Amino acid sequence: MAGQIGETVRRYVNLPTHSATLPFSDGVQVGNTLYLSGRIGIDPTTGAVPADLDHELKLLFDGCKAVLNQAGMTFDDLVSVQIFSSDLSLWDRFNTEYLKHFSKDRLPARAFLGSALLARGRFEIMGIAVKNGS
Repeated sequence: MAGQIGETVRRYVNLPTHSATLPFSDGVQVGNTLYLSGRIGIDPTTGAVPADLDHELKLLFDGCKAVLNQAGMTFDDLVSVQIFSSDLSLWDRFNTEYLKHFSKDRLPARAFLGSALLARGRFEIMGIAVKNGS
């Protein structure tokens, strides 16, 4: 029965472009916490990662923003982020775009990890967000 003491309500967050064949949700919200699945900069119309790095980064952050918005959150609600990169020399270019999405005093805890095994893109990002003010 809903509302019983100790019951944990989960809401599975999926964007309209989420494929039902994928074995994961775009995010899972438990109370005021959102667990954001790993995202890469895929063009939702083609299903491909663009060759242009700036376009890939835009798609990556647009996708993250869309999932956060579905849960009523923003980048400033992120408390922890993990970034995987197939090319660590892109650290500065990634950070230039990354910092545009946060208030200066609201940066989450973060790890930036090298990974040669990314599915398609140069970056994958996953995170945990807690609704601001909670």
